Amino acid sequence: MDITQLGDRILSGDRRALARAITLVESRRADHRAEATALLDRLARSERQALRIGLSGTPGVGKSTFIESFGMMLVGQGLRVAVLAVDPSSARSGGSILGDKTRMERLSREPNAFIRPSPSQSHLGGVARRTREAVALCEAAGFDVVLIETVGVGQSETVVSELSDLFLLLLAPAGGDELQGVKRGIMEMADMILVNKADGPLKPVATRTCADYAGALRLLRKRPQDPEHFPKALTVSAVEEHGLAEAWAEMQTLTQWRKAQGHWARNRAAQARYWFGQEVRHALLAGLESPQARTEMDRLAKAAADGDLTPASAAEQMLAYLKAN
Repeated sequence: MDITQLGDRILSGDRRALARAITLVESRRADHRAEATALLDRLARSERQALRIGLSGTPGVGKSTFIESFGMMLVGQGLRVAVLAVDPSSARSGGSILGDKTRMERLSREPNAFIRPSPSQSHLGGVARRTREAVALCEAAGFDVVLIETVGVGQSETVVSELSDLFLLLLAPAGGDELQGVKRGIMEMADMILVNKADGPLKPVATRTCADYAGALRLLRKRPQDPEHFPKALTVSAVEEHGLAEAWAEMQTLTQWRKAQGHWARNRAAQARYWFGQEVRHALLAGLESPQARTEMDRLAKAAADGDLTPASAAEQMLAYLKAN
């Protein structure tokens, strides 16, 4: 693969080249990883940046519908929008449906929009392992906004905050105990809470739910990266497309304030440090996959199972083996 030519095509906004590059960075083959690293290093010199928006919420809350309506609004304003949707993988077969593109039929036909579903595989936290690199590719391709839709598994889904500039939490009206808003975890990571489905008979319920969450947010400790009155809770209707413009205006206000105060740059630097650590950890774990390491693991696991060694002692011997090799 000619990395230079592929990089030039991505910088020119070639969608097919972008799709091919994302496939490359998602590959686990060693030669593909080397090519992907070279490609990302080359594209990083372009220093293009997009607004990265992470979006989470429980299954059925309307994430795909919201993203399509929101994305159509942004495209209508002349912006280029990329959507990276992470689908859950089967624990048995490892397969994924990858149906997000079919659920965003209008947006998928827009020439200024790009939708890419990816399997979560075995990665936890609601995103795929290489989502961060896919975001970097979309930025290099000249997209103005990158929307990252997570799997939607609940309170543990905070990794997306480590690769986004804004983290939105989408909730359904009367979806449960409104005092969940004071829980640590995903709630305190959110920059904005959007109560979806605020239409028809659910509109008054959505308004009450929004008020409950707004009150819960005021109980959380104020974060240094937030101006006054943030984070906020707002109501939206993805079906009727109400509240989208207001939500976008609030996102822009928050983004501009963070850039002016230096939080934007500091956040991206902290994210780079975080992902550096993750790459080192993954590389160390990959050392366990060699045939020799697997043989030693099996030997020590059998010794622990037979009672010849305690699990802690077996683990110490395995670590000593890895250091020596």
